[in-house]
Parts: sequence; C-alpha cells; structure tokens
Amino acid sequence: MQAIVFTGQNQVELWDKPVPQAPEDWALIKVSHAGICGSDLTIYLGAHPRAKAPLVMGHEFSGYLEQDIPGLPKGTLVTVDPLLSCGTCAPCREGNSHVCRTLGLLGIDCDGGMAEYAIAPIPMIVPVPQGVSPKLGAFIEPIAVTVHAVRMAAFLPGDHALVFGAGAIGLATAITLRRSGASSVTVCEPNPVRLKLAEELGFRCFQSDEHLLERLMEETGGNGYDHVFDCAGHQSVADILPDVVKIRGRITIVAGYKKPPAVNYQKGMFKEFSIQFTRVYRFKDFQIAAQLASQEPLYEKLINYELPAAEAKRGFDLLTTPTDAVKVMYRFI
Repeated sequence: MQAIVFTGQNQVELWDKPVPQAPEDWALIKVSHAGICGSDLTIYLGAHPRAKAPLVMGHEFSGYLEQDIPGLPKGTLVTVDPLLSCGTCAPCREGNSHVCRTLGLLGIDCDGGMAEYAIAPIPMIVPVPQGVSPKLGAFIEPIAVTVHAVRMAAFLPGDHALVFGAGAIGLATAITLRRSGASSVTVCEPNPVRLKLAEELGFRCFQSDEHLLERLMEETGGNGYDHVFDCAGHQSVADILPDVVKIRGRITIVAGYKKPPAVNYQKGMFKEFSIQFTRVYRFKDFQIAAQLASQEPLYEKLINYELPAAEAKRGFDLLTTPTDAVKVMYRFI
C-alpha cells in the first residue's frame, strides 16, 4: 500500500508499505481521506516530543471497514477517535480517559491514517452518519475538539463569543458556537485570506493588528465578551485576553502554545474571570461531532485543499508557508 511517511525534519515521503495486520480487538480500514493537523505540522518540523521517524502520520481520517465489527458491517464508512488511553490510571478510572496520564494517539505514537489502509481499536471506531461525505467524515475529529471546548466552557445559548484564530479549529469553533445558540460570534485573525473566509461564513470579523483591542472594546461598549476562545496560541492574544473577556466571563484555551505565554493574572483578580483549558475530547464529544457534521454543511467549506497522496510534500508546504490553506486533506480512494 501507499503511505505518507514522516522520515525526518521537514521531510515526508510516499512509501510502499505492507498492509497493516489488525490485532485482536482492532479492525482494518480502507482509508478514504486523511487531514493534516497542527500536531502533524509539529511532527513534520521535528518538534514533537513523542513522534519518531519513520512514522505514518494522521489521526484525522475516514474510510471503509474491511471487516465486520460488532454493530457495523464490512463496507461501512467510518471515522476513528484516535485516542489511546491506558484504562488503568486514576484519570481513566475516573472517566477522564482523554487526559490519561500516558495518553497516546494514532498517527503520533503509532502509525496512523495517512495511508491506503489503517488499523484502529474497534471501540474507537465511529460510523459516519448517512449523507456525510468521506471528506467531511475525516473532519469529524477536529469538530470534536470544538465540541469539547464549547461544552467545557459551559457555554449557554444567548451568550456572546469571541474567537481568536481563523484556522481550521478556530473557524470550526465559531461554527459550533453558532450551532450552540450564540447570540453573536466574532472572529479575529491577522491573515486577510482566512478573515475573508470567516466573513463568507457569516461571522463578525476583525483584523488582528495594533488597534484590535480598541475595536473589540468599542464593539462591546467596553464590557467585553461572555466567552473568549483562544484558538491562536500566540503571545499577542494572551496579552489582551484579560481585557476582552467581560467581568466574570470565561476564557477557554483551545490552542497549544509553542512557548509558555505571559498572562496578566492581576486583571483576572479584578474581573473574576475564569480560565478553562481543554485537551482533545471525550468520546461523547466525538459522537456529538459526528451528528453535527450531518447537520451543518459549512464545516466542509473549511477543507479547501484535497490532494492525492503523491502530493504529500505539497500538503505540508501549503501549511508551513504563507498560503490560503485552512484544512488540507489527502485522498486515498
């Protein structure tokens, strides 16, 4: 089979590899689509602390079952919750396996979905709802990230939300917030191409520049927003998070910061705002995300590049150089 393999810093190659053999309680999947995630970029840049070359990356993927599994026949279009939890540590025993002390992921700690075939634990295989394309099926995992963030934020219908970052996760978060009944969703982003896409999706948008804080405070009459979602992970955002959240509001950190940010906690004391951190998702979030994919066609608009596996290097180039790429996916069928 053909597989996209990380072979070293800034290097991916298309290899011919044997079809993987599914061990007991795992199943073989004929992959249709696989997306590039931010963590895949970290691997590609040689900065991931666990991923080691050679590695088939990819934890966002969809495909067709190559065997019957309980409840799902061979040929069913599925996606995969890629989390690999130990099941025995304290967080796992307490129902928080998504923050397992030794949490691993397909495509990071073992071969993943950027190949013609992949294997996955049967309990983590999720059917793609009828009417959802294989391409959007591979995007259910990113949607799950946003579902978890919104649920962890205790977001309520009618609340006003601000989202920093108009990448795939930021825009998907904005869509999920709107589906969750937000009165308004405002998106901030420095890239004008991504900002234009956010506007086309119907969101109130602001260019991230030196005047951003002034504009946001003017927009809210100086009060700030009920909920602020940081999907950017940049110090310039951390600098103004305490200012743009309203008194007793909530900041939710969705992005992973490459460097530890400085945050003005004294402003937090004055305003009594809360900071909620999130990590991936619970299985329930993943199931909700699958249903949202069947109800909201706008998620698919975020996938603006679909490449054959032969263009493996181009996919990563699109996301590591200035382009209009938001979500890049490889097609294997």
